[in-house]
Amino acid sequence: MKKIGIIMGSDSDLPVVKKAIDTLSALCIPCEVHIFSAHRTPVEAAEFSKNARKNGFGAIIAAAGMAAHLAGAIAANTTLPVIGIPCKSTNLDGLDALLSTVQMPSGIPVATVAIDGAKNAALLAAEILAVGDEALAQKLDALRCDGAKQVLEKNAKIEAEFNK
Repeated sequence: MKKIGIIMGSDSDLPVVKKAIDTLSALCIPCEVHIFSAHRTPVEAAEFSKNARKNGFGAIIAAAGMAAHLAGAIAANTTLPVIGIPCKSTNLDGLDALLSTVQMPSGIPVATVAIDGAKNAALLAAEILAVGDEALAQKLDALRCDGAKQVLEKNAKIEAEFNK
């Protein structure tokens, strides 16, 4: 199975990124986690992304706050799918990171999830891998069914309480 690269711009992004790590772990998808900054370690970030395919990665998740150029810098150096997680910051509540991540120029796509949306980033990466992995696709189907079951159980409790 291909692995997922998870890159964060700073260790302050770890509380957000941990949700992606946990989600991938629950699905038994291997991942590697690194800190590379688009601005402070651009050479290392570029080297990682240039070599990601030959190093066994199937997709890359890049999390960053504020200017959030990390996902774009990674995407500029690979044709692997890159999923950006804009991280909330104190200055503009994450809107700056969202806009920096989602506004990529034509030809260099970055899939972008919600601000602090690490779980969805991991699930999207898993769905990308599942295109060629039926066992993983079945795990994702089961996860969706479990989510629906939980909602319906909560609905039954609410109906029993309020719809007498």
